[in-house]
Amino acid sequence: MLRCSLCVNDERTSRIDIIDGRPLCRECQVYLKHPVDREKIRRELEEIMGKVERAVVAYSGGKDSVVALYLAKEVYKVPELEAVMIDHGLMAEEAIENAKRIAEYLDVPFRILRYDYSDIFRNALLKAQSPCRACSRRTMEKLRKYALRHGYIYIITGHELPFGHHPYRLMSGGVIQVRLLSMMTEKERFEILRKLPFEFPELPGYTTNCLILGPALQLYWKKHNHSFEHRRIAALVRYGLMSRERAEEQLKKPEVPEEQWRLVLKKLGLEKEKLNL
Repeated sequence: MLRCSLCVNDERTSRIDIIDGRPLCRECQVYLKHPVDREKIRRELEEIMGKVERAVVAYSGGKDSVVALYLAKEVYKVPELEAVMIDHGLMAEEAIENAKRIAEYLDVPFRILRYDYSDIFRNALLKAQSPCRACSRRTMEKLRKYALRHGYIYIITGHELPFGHHPYRLMSGGVIQVRLLSMMTEKERFEILRKLPFEFPELPGYTTNCLILGPALQLYWKKHNHSFEHRRIAALVRYGLMSRERAEEQLKKPEVPEEQWRLVLKKLGLEKEKLNL
């Protein structure tokens, strides 16, 4: 099986071509022709964050949103922040506890908005698909509406990958989403986490907050023999934000504890037999 020499894509996830004797996936070929200017993105972040007086932080209690909250409060000194968690019904209790503890530690107001995303999660498991895009889209829309109701212009999120060549985007209604971790390496993020009372939950999959990811990954692996996180994690390697070794570890087939499966199935009203487990 051909593997990209720059990232961790292979023939299961991307078209691989031999360019000058070197196997490269199509995404890496585009990246090499139009590389992301890391310093330009950092300058744009500094510029826009210098304008932020009030902001909502999309705060899941996971490692990346915790780092985003820390940066907004301690590095960029945003005068008025509110950490808002959208609890979709399958947030790990450890993540909720992390969120409360660190918001209190940083002295940032914390609010939980609870919704039921069972329709998204049930559909994903029944079809052995990723729930992440639909979940993220719904969550960002709820945060956008929350921001508008409370007079916020900015929503800060903990994404490492920028919007193409920029760390922010304009949403409808004039709300601006800022990906505050744009082009920040995993090593840099972990250095910040070590300063905070953050406790790493033992959850399957590349997550520190979500109970649905592991089961969804397990079903997707069974059907496709690879992770639906593969291309996103490949991008982190391509951009130099994660080591190849770390990426390969994160992309292994997850083992989901029976207790987690029982909790997820009960919440969604599903039976294992329907999922061909």
